[in-house]
Amino acid sequence: MSGVALYATLVVFGVLVGAVAGLLGIGGGLLIIPFLTLVAGASQHQAEATSLLVILPTAIVATIVLRRKGIGDAGLALRFGTLGAVGGVVGALAALALPAHVLRLVFALFLAVMSVRMLRDGLTTKAE
Repeated sequence: MSGVALYATLVVFGVLVGAVAGLLGIGGGLLIIPFLTLVAGASQHQAEATSLLVILPTAIVATIVLRRKGIGDAGLALRFGTLGAVGGVVGALAALALPAHVLRLVFALFLAVMSVRMLRDGLTTKAE
């Protein structure tokens, strides 16, 4: 896929990712990375780097919308964000040290474990 078709797909998918991120409270990387590697032909390293850059504006806008409704704890978010930035350096260096196929397997394993955990918790937790 290239040219206008790729650009149009990226625009539609970007809006979709933003909506899902705001709805589910995720940065979008769970959707962006598979899309970029499987549809757009990006390498695993490129997809992860791109995803990290996309997450920032998405998270900021969604946070502002939620904070206007009185939801969220800005102090806690900033503390987690500071620690997350430190972890981001460590994680980025680890990602660069891994071959792309290993990094893809690590990402797939993470998605599989999180999927099983969320399904299990969703099925066993009483409705709120």
